[in-house]
This record gives sequence, C-alpha cells and structure tokens, in this order.
Amino acid sequence: MLRASKGLHLLRPAGRALGASWQYGAAVAPEVDASADAADAASLGDRTRGAALRQAFGQVMTHMKFAKGPDEKTIAGDDMLIPQRSTRFGHDPSFLVDSKHAKEAGLNPKTVYRNLTVAELYELALLQERHTRLSSTGALMTNSSVKKGRTPRDKRVVKEDGTKADVWWGGSSPNFPMQEQEFLINRQRTVDFLNYVEQVYVVDAFVNWKKSARMKIRVLCTRPYHALFMHNMLIRPTAEELADFGEPDFVIFNAGVFPANKMTAGMTSNASIDLSFKHNELVILGSQYAGEMKKGVFTVLNYLMPKRGVLSLHSGCNMGKEGDVSLFFGLSGTGKTTLSADPNRPLIGDDEHCWDDEGVFNAEGGCYAKAIGLKAEKEPDIWRAVKFGTILENVDYDYHTRVVDFDSAKFTENTRICYPIDFIPNAHIPCVGGHPKNIMLLCCDAFGVLPPVSKLTPEQAMYMFVSGYTAKVAGTEVGVTEPQATFSACFGSVFLVWHPMKYAQMLAEKMKKHKVNVWLLNTGWVGGKFGVGSRISLKYTRGILDAIHSGELEKTKMTKTDVFGLSVPEACPGVPSEVLMPHTAWKDRSQFDLQLQQLGGMFAENFNKYLDGEKYVGPELVKSMREQGGPTVDWKMLGVPPPKA
Repeated sequence: MLRASKGLHLLRPAGRALGASWQYGAAVAPEVDASADAADAASLGDRTRGAALRQAFGQVMTHMKFAKGPDEKTIAGDDMLIPQRSTRFGHDPSFLVDSKHAKEAGLNPKTVYRNLTVAELYELALLQERHTRLSSTGALMTNSSVKKGRTPRDKRVVKEDGTKADVWWGGSSPNFPMQEQEFLINRQRTVDFLNYVEQVYVVDAFVNWKKSARMKIRVLCTRPYHALFMHNMLIRPTAEELADFGEPDFVIFNAGVFPANKMTAGMTSNASIDLSFKHNELVILGSQYAGEMKKGVFTVLNYLMPKRGVLSLHSGCNMGKEGDVSLFFGLSGTGKTTLSADPNRPLIGDDEHCWDDEGVFNAEGGCYAKAIGLKAEKEPDIWRAVKFGTILENVDYDYHTRVVDFDSAKFTENTRICYPIDFIPNAHIPCVGGHPKNIMLLCCDAFGVLPPVSKLTPEQAMYMFVSGYTAKVAGTEVGVTEPQATFSACFGSVFLVWHPMKYAQMLAEKMKKHKVNVWLLNTGWVGGKFGVGSRISLKYTRGILDAIHSGELEKTKMTKTDVFGLSVPEACPGVPSEVLMPHTAWKDRSQFDLQLQQLGGMFAENFNKYLDGEKYVGPELVKSMREQGGPTVDWKMLGVPPPKA
C-alpha cells in the first residue's frame, strides 16, 4: 500500500486509470491502494512498468498544492517537485552516455528507453501525457501544447568558421545567424533538463533510403509522442543495424517542453530551434510541435546533400509500372499529396527526396499529411492509414466515442497525421527509383489567369522553381479578403541553407542531362479569380496527369501565352478547351489581360530578391533565367515603374 504525504488528500475517481484526473483536498490522506494502478500497467515490461508507475505518480505530485509538506514547511504548487531516483530503470545507457556527443555535452540521463516498440510508446503516452487518447480506429491522438506549427522566426543557424561561407544569410534568407556561444548555452540548458527529468526516450534510425547515402540520426526526447513520431518518420533499423549503430551522424536534443531563456542573446521568444553544422546537432527548446524535428533533419539534408553533388528536393514522388518517375513540387493547398498518391502509380514518397547520379530516393520512412478535411473518397489511402501506429496531432474528436472530426479546426487548421510509409498499400519499398521523366510544378492560381497545364523550357523551369508560386484565397487567414500571391523559393524556402540559385542550378543540370520534361500545373481557378470563377476540377487535373504520363500531351500541338510565354497544349483528352486556354473562359478579355500583367509584375518583383545569387552561380545563369524564363511585363499598362534590379 502507498500512503500519501501528511496533509495531502488524494481522491481517485472511480474507474479511472492511472494518469487520469485527480482531485485534491487538505484532509489527512487515507491509504491509497496501488494494486489497481499496477493492473493498468500490467502490459508493460517489468522495468518499464516500474518506471511508468513512478513517473505517473510523480506527475501527480508535481501539480499538488501542499498545505504542509513533510518537513512542516509550506509548499505552494512547486512544479519542479519531481522525486529523485537512485536506481536506473530502462535500457542499458552505456550506448548513450559513452558516445562522443554525450560526453561532450555532459549528457547523463537517469533513465533511458531506446527504440521502444509502438505498443510500448502507446502505453507510456497514454499513462503520462495529458490530452492523449486512443481514437476509435486505434490511432494515438496527441496535442503539441501551445505551438501548433513550426515557428520559422525562432529557427537559428550557428555562424561557424567552417560553414558560414556556404550559408545563405540576410535579405530573404530564412537562416537567422546565431553565435556558437549562444548555441552552447541553449544546448547546456537542454542537456540539464534531459539529465533532470525521470526518463529520456532515444530513437536511433536512418535518413535516406539509398544505403550509400544514409545518415544515422539520434533523437533524444522526453515525450513518448515525440519518440513515436520519429519512429514513424525516420527509416527504422533492423535489430542487426541497431546493434551496430555506433556513433550517430547527427543528434537532436529535444527539450521542447522546457522553454528557452529569453535573456540569452538573440532569442525572440521562449522557443528556440538551433542548428549547428560544426557539432552536427539540433537543439529544441520551447516548442513541442513534432514537425520541428522532421524539418530540422530536412534542413540538414538541404545543406549536406548538395555538398556531395546530390540535389535535395521538397517534393512528392511516384513511379509508373514501367519505372518512369514523376516529381511533384508544390506549396500547401496545391494538391501535392493528393496528386502524388495515384492508385495506378506506386508511391516513392510524399514530401522529401534526393536526386543523385543514379536516380531519386525518399529521405523518410513515413508520411506527415495534413488531416484537415480528410475524406475517405478523396484520399482513401491516407484515410485507411488512420489506425494503430498512426499519430493524430491536434485533432478534435468526440470525447465519448473517440471518433475524429477531421473537418474541425477547433485547435488549429494545421491538424496532422503521421504514419509509416508502409501503411500505404501502394508504396514502393525500398523507396528508391530511377531518374525522373516528368516534373510537375504545382500552383493554385487564385487569380484565374494561368492555364491548368503548360510545358516549360529549362529557363522557365528554373525561374518557376526559384519563384515557388501559389496564392492564398479569402478565408484561409484572418484579414485575407482578396487573392494574395505567395512565393516560397524552391517550394520550401524556410528549409533552404544554400542560396536558391544553387538548387536551381543543380536542377537545371540534372534536367538537361536526363532530358526531363517540366510541366506547370495550375490546380486553382478558371473563368475568373477566386469569388468569380470556379476551381479546376480534380478530374481534369488527373486527366492531364494521365496524358502526361502516357506521353500523349508531349506530342500535342502547343500555343504560346502572353506575358509568361507558356506553351499550352491545344487539346487534352477529357479536358474542355475553355479550361485549357483560360482567357476564353473570362467574360471580359481586358480584365483578364490586366490581371495577367499584374501577376507577371508580382513574379518580377519577387524574383529581384534573388539576384544576389550571381555570386553563387555566376551572372549568366541568373540573366538567362530572368530574361528567357521570366514574364514580359507591360509596366505602362500597370501604371507603375519596373522594380529596380
């Protein structure tokens, strides 16, 4: 039997499992029977069960308000009152504490759990984490606390002698510089927290499906949800690979439940995501959003892969039955996930890939799809993936039935689903393919002036790749009442390390060498801008893709458009001609021409931000992209002077 501290009254609700809500009082505590709690944890292993019971009871203790403590001193809501432990539970920690990075950082956790199974992580998450529940289909529903998405302005890259000349700094760069001293201060704060808490979860796994390009990633975190997330997203090692894992190539110190010190130089909030290429480490403080880990690893790839002559890509990828590979680039809302998931074409990956001299390969072992508005009829593979082993992040649900409401944005629009890629029946495993035959640059043009499909020249492809265009529509964000152009270099500017021109140059070289067709696909509006025209039917877009993959569209006669000079096919099976040529669907041609010129002006103004890329790739390439790949704008028609170069 356990007896609570003197002066503390614990009232356990009938039928509640360990880790459920407790009520607090001030009367002398009765005896508390722990046998029911032990039964709740019976499916855990012996050492895990003991640790879980202590941790769960410790969590109860941390949120108490004591009238009198055991030493007769008043204690009021001390959130750091975590019982110390003299005995180690969990796995043998020598693999961790004897490693180079642990010794350098002073890492020595009390309890270490390494590469737990999905079932074990489920049990621990349900025992220990608030607001974590089991969905009606067996998925783990979790909450990322205050941060419901990435915070790019809290991302820092350490300015170090060996790498600072490579990194894109200033201007439109997403890389905010940080001095090494501040990084070490934040790392020490993170390590102190990891050493203090009751248990640390370790995930040792790989990134990159191609074995010769693999990197060993080690994740250290304090939430079972985070461990399961990276278990799903990274490439899981076999027992033999784990036994021979050795020193990791890159380490993530995730103390996201603990805030950064805002008094540390360069901090903009209590969150800080700090990347050091010298130390090969990522430090996370003040953000529990799991996507920070995923995109942190991708940022590392965006630096290291180009140094090896490998192009890293923020894209989806699928493969035809004949082995022909297609890449899909696109920002949020353009249909990248939906269109790359084709029942007739095996999926190589949905988000992050690399392209080397032998072909493309997926960087990840899982998928991190948006959950908002998920429908079985629209995305059946993702719908069926919502089962045991999958994480549902920040979703709303019926508290009694545990049925998820995918249409609800109660907590955030950015609800997410995280699952291993082998949950997709059509996945091509190992996730490796040949050189792409077709590249799709997706945009959602809410101005209604871009054709649903056009074939791009190499210069146009580079220009559109660097631009990374789509448009926000009214209602998607507070204050947005008219369509707004959005540009994100290389369709993922916040993850870039080198200047965008370097990635564009590498893409151009590979397109030329392997004779790749590049297509611009508009999944947005036709017949007028948002509010006037209508969204292009998904049926039409899929029909266009079928014609591209069959080779039929490449043979079709093309017509050039004004301003952008795009080559538009005059016919496509199953797609009306007025959809293919957008100006024919507008009632007022003069309004169409003006809107087209305005969009061209937005492109030109945005592209000027990257003209400093000349120092990375030379002036000739930048000039050809601008003059041969960009729009020809009538600035007099717009009544404004052209932007200064």
